[in-house]
Amino acid sequence: MESEFINGFNICDIEDFAYSENTFVHFVNYRIEFPNSTMKPLVSGNYLLQVFESENPDNTLLQTRFLVTEESAATEGSVSGRTDMGHNTEWQQIDMSVTLRGIENANPYQDITVSVLQNGSEASRRTLSRPQRVEGSTLVFSHLPELVFPAGNEYRRFESISNGFPGMGVDSLRFEGSNYHVWLKKDSGRALRNYEYDRTQHGRFLVREYNATDSDLGADYITVHFMLDMPRLRDADIYIDGEMTHDRFDSSNRMVFDSEAGLYRLEMPLKQGAYNYRYVTLPVSGKGIPSSKLTEGNKFETGNEYWVCVYYHPPGSRGDRLIGFYTIQ
Repeated sequence: MESEFINGFNICDIEDFAYSENTFVHFVNYRIEFPNSTMKPLVSGNYLLQVFESENPDNTLLQTRFLVTEESAATEGSVSGRTDMGHNTEWQQIDMSVTLRGIENANPYQDITVSVLQNGSEASRRTLSRPQRVEGSTLVFSHLPELVFPAGNEYRRFESISNGFPGMGVDSLRFEGSNYHVWLKKDSGRALRNYEYDRTQHGRFLVREYNATDSDLGADYITVHFMLDMPRLRDADIYIDGEMTHDRFDSSNRMVFDSEAGLYRLEMPLKQGAYNYRYVTLPVSGKGIPSSKLTEGNKFETGNEYWVCVYYHPPGSRGDRLIGFYTIQ
């Protein structure tokens, strides 16, 4: 029941909005703050925020996941290229411990679940239903196959913060039709190349326009042209991946092979700003776990970010509490 997890109403109107300023593509920017005076969470856990038309509630316009956490578990951990599947090759392994605080009579082998995500990607989620061992109030997770991850590679980057000049990673830009188009420098596969360090933001993006006082209103919609110079894959599709795609793998971020040019292309509408991205593959069926092995390679030196979510299921309850959240880098 809604009253079990929300104080107030489960639905509210979005009344805070403003119109774009000095943009070629006109839009309305809507804003909602949560929690607010009419809607506050009562319990920790996983939440889903959906936006829909008031006249058509079945038509979801957008949605996003977020977490509400409490501080009833302290987590410590490390990541290493020395794994149970090989030393300093293509893998990274997590070792960690979780100490419960203020959770009485919890059975660590039945009531506690731990999830680990690489760079916040839902597709990478690994769930542990029991620890390797328990030392007092501390749960130890070490040398577990579920905590060995493909290392991947550093995210690629580009910036398009002004329509007056090409930013980092941009080859050219010009106005076409009704908006600006941005052509990125041609990318190539990195699977066979040596690791190159680059400090990235683990797949995130930031909406920004160079001269705008408020980039939410002044950052224009642009069409970004991606190009990946790779031979055509017969049994897999290539997708653009990053926070900007929200863990979706469909026609909006699936690349198309240009037989005449001998490379993959994709046009994607984005707001002006700074972006991290990478290329991943999925079987043609669209089922499976996205992999960057063929496109980016797996380099043990990669600076990944691992999210650790600790859940507690109180006996007799209908949901899990998120009692701890920790980031391992």
